[in-house]
Amino acid sequence: MRTLTKGQIAVLAIAAALMAGVGGFGAWGTYTNAVEAFHREATAAGVVAAGEGLTLILGLVMLLRTMLGQSSPAVVRLGMWLAPVSAACVGITIAGTAREAAVYAVTPLAMSGAAEGLSFVARSVVVFTTGVDAETMRRNADVARQLAFHRAVAEGHPGKAQRKLARRRYWRLARYVGHGDAELGAGLVDVQRHRVRDGADAALASMYGAPVVERSQKDPATPRPVSATEALRAHFAGMDLDDAIRLAHDARPDAAPAELAHLLGTYDIHVDAVAVALVLGRKPAEYEVERDDADDAQQVNALPRGAKTAAIREAASSLGKDARAEDIVRAVAERHQIEVGENYVRAVLSRKPKAKRDPGNGGYA
Repeated sequence: MRTLTKGQIAVLAIAAALMAGVGGFGAWGTYTNAVEAFHREATAAGVVAAGEGLTLILGLVMLLRTMLGQSSPAVVRLGMWLAPVSAACVGITIAGTAREAAVYAVTPLAMSGAAEGLSFVARSVVVFTTGVDAETMRRNADVARQLAFHRAVAEGHPGKAQRKLARRRYWRLARYVGHGDAELGAGLVDVQRHRVRDGADAALASMYGAPVVERSQKDPATPRPVSATEALRAHFAGMDLDDAIRLAHDARPDAAPAELAHLLGTYDIHVDAVAVALVLGRKPAEYEVERDDADDAQQVNALPRGAKTAAIREAASSLGKDARAEDIVRAVAERHQIEVGENYVRAVLSRKPKAKRDPGNGGYA
C-alpha cells in the first residue's frame, strides 16, 4: 500500500479547502437569490437544501463509499447529475429577466461541482493508496456480464434477428472492456514492450547475420513457496504412524499424550491420546499430595490371629458373668480399639476356650 507524501497531502488539503469555499459561496448566492425572489428566508433555505444540499449529501455518500472501497449505487450516480439540473431549473423559474435567469441557473452549479469534485478527489486518493478502483471494477464487471449475455444470445438464440442484434451489441461492448483499468493497461504496455524488443532484436540479428534467439512468451514458472507446515505435513504423510508419534514426542518430550495427539492433528495425522500413550509405553501419572496442616494418619496394621477372641474374653472376664453382649462390644472398642458385633461376641463366648498344649507331655494337656 502506497502512502501520500507531505507535499501531496498539503496540495490535496488546499484543493479540498478551495472546493469547499467555492461551494459555500455558490450556496450563499443561491440563498440570496431565493430570498430576493420569495422574500422568505425559510423558503430560500429549503431551495438551497433541495438543490445544492441534495448534491452535497450524494457527494458525501460517494465519498464515504469510496473510502470504504465500495462502488456507489446507480441512484447516487444519477442523483449527482439530476440534483444540479433541478437546482438550475429552480433558479431559472424564480428569475424575473433573461439575464437573471442565466445567473440564477449557473449559481447552483458551484456547490454541486464542489461536491462532485471532493468525491472524485477522495476516490483518487483511495485508488492511489490501495491500488483498487471500485468504480472501474464495477464498470468492467458490468460490461463483462453484458458481453457474456449477448455472446450467449448470439450463439444460442432461436431467432435469427435476435442473434444478429446480439452479435452487433457484444462487438460494440468489446471496446469498453478494461476501460479505465490501470493495471490492465500496464500489462498491455508491458506485453507490447516485449514484442518491440523482440522485433528489434530480430531486425538487428538479420542485419548483422547473427542467429536469432527465440524468447519464450511466457516466463518460466517459478515454484510456489511452500510453508513449513505444508512441508512437515508432506513429510509426515510418508511416515509410519508410530514413527510420527515418536518424532513428535522427541520434539515435545514434556507434552502429554493428548497434547501430542492435537499437535499431530495439525499435520493431518489424526490419532487419539490413548494410541499415543500406547505407542510411547507410558503409564498414567501418579500424584502424591502432602499437606502441612493435616495431622498424620494413624497407621493401621493387621490384627494378629486370635486377637479379637482374646479381647472379647478378657472384656467378658472383667465385666463378670452377667455382662451383656453390647457392654462387651463397648469395652472391646474402648480398650483395644477393635470393632466387633454382638452376634460375634455371643458366638465367641459360646465356644469353650482351646486347651493349651503342654510340650513336656507330648503336646497334650
